[in-house]
Amino acid sequence: MNHECRRGEFTISTDAARLDLNVIHEFLTTSYWAAGIPADVVKRSIEHSLPFGIYQEERQIGFARVITDYATFAYLADVFVIEAYRGQGLAKWLVEVIVAHPRLQGLRRWMLATRDAHALYSKVGFVELKSPEDWMECRFADVYAKSSPS
Repeated sequence: MNHECRRGEFTISTDAARLDLNVIHEFLTTSYWAAGIPADVVKRSIEHSLPFGIYQEERQIGFARVITDYATFAYLADVFVIEAYRGQGLAKWLVEVIVAHPRLQGLRRWMLATRDAHALYSKVGFVELKSPEDWMECRFADVYAKSSPS
């Protein structure tokens, strides 16, 4: 079941059929967190997530996705609003809609990673890790820079 919210001329929707994969890929491939990401990886990541698109009429102007088991855990990823639409509170609205989504209520933990948007996420309850020593990661930061096998 798709979820939709409207505010003035803008709509946020979880309808994956509305997503413009070219807009999403174009933004992500130049982002600091997914530079060089192949289009097929973007497509696959969306297929295995709960996607949220922001639209002005039919034009996609933003995106985010949540990786979740819908029971205990959610990871918020790939949040963006294209530059021409920034400064209108759309990213804040997007994150508010995401954390209020009916299928994402009652989760034990939400996570995300950000280099420069701490103020945005703190407005909806995200805080720095209370016990970073409890967390581990395998990090492959340059995975998209490596050439794929033929």
